[in-house]
Amino acid sequence: MSGGCVADGPPPRVWAASVCGALNPWREEIATLTTRAQQQTPTSTTPQQAKENLVRMLEGARDASEKARGRIADAGVPEVDGGDAIADGVTASLAKVRDAYGRAGDALRGLSTDDAAAFYTSVSTVMTTLQQEYDASALDTSELRSTELQQAFGEVPECL
Repeated sequence: MSGGCVADGPPPRVWAASVCGALNPWREEIATLTTRAQQQTPTSTTPQQAKENLVRMLEGARDASEKARGRIADAGVPEVDGGDAIADGVTASLAKVRDAYGRAGDALRGLSTDDAAAFYTSVSTVMTTLQQEYDASALDTSELRSTELQQAFGEVPECL
């Protein structure tokens, strides 16, 4: 292949199926963890219980993000122009999400629960920071265009 622009990896449809096969269970796990935390936290009788529920949710989200990142990394580099940048961008985005969940979990773990009002104010601050970091981790696709991959993501059953 001339110029080394096209990776010698899986064809677009195979790579897209692998990516969606990693992201779909990740999204489901994040949704399940979030729902569980939303259900448990209001019924927590103490700030300590709320803290445990939230830390468990954030650790689960961190671990799920790393699992998805690893599965996408294992999928290799798609055989398209700019495949390296595309694969690196997707895995880097998930690494940022993983790290944001990890930092939020560490921050919550370090909060004192002695003063309930101060604890819940701090939780709100931690979660706002998490949301900002999560938003900032979004993959910038403006330079990662691949007609072949766009078509593949629109066709493979795992992505529909």
